Amino acid sequence: MPDTRSFFAAGELNGRVIIAGGHDENKNALSSAWAYDLTNNMSQERDECEGVVIGSMLYVVSGYKTESQGVFERSAESYQLGTGEWKRVEGVWEPSQSGCPKSCVGVGKEGKLFSWAECEPAIGVGTCGIQMDEWALVCGSGYQGGPQEFYSIEGQNGKFEKLNVPDEYKLFVQSGCSVEI
Repeated sequence: MPDTRSFFAAGELNGRVIIAGGHDENKNALSSAWAYDLTNNMSQERDECEGVVIGSMLYVVSGYKTESQGVFERSAESYQLGTGEWKRVEGVWEPSQSGCPKSCVGVGKEGKLFSWAECEPAIGVGTCGIQMDEWALVCGSGYQGGPQEFYSIEGQNGKFEKLNVPDEYKLFVQSGCSVEI
């Protein structure tokens, strides 16, 4: 990448890795996006946003502008691979418990976004979810400072099945991602 950034959204579409949003070394939220070459910018800066691929589009979910630190947007932006353009989508991130979408965005029926943190009280704090085709790995804690618990979920309406994880691996998970090759 030609610049320094952290807390950005990332996804893969048709063999391209797309990096969008996040913040620079001075904590300024960024609206730029990169895909091996510079793509068009999103409509606004988005720090602490989350990237989710749905079908053939990359969605950059929520985030906030530099001047409104911690005030998370309810909107997202979708990257249209065919045109190389960004499209703003309003009202797609409306969690009731946590505003930050980082690592807790899930994709439900008909492509509707939801927060893994709101699905199971045992993982409502510090939630991190990695969604694959037909299953997901989700972790979190039932309370601030508590041990992280890990669950697998099969299908969109599947039950949370607790995984047996040794205590030395039940530490706080800041972020998670998956790449299918």
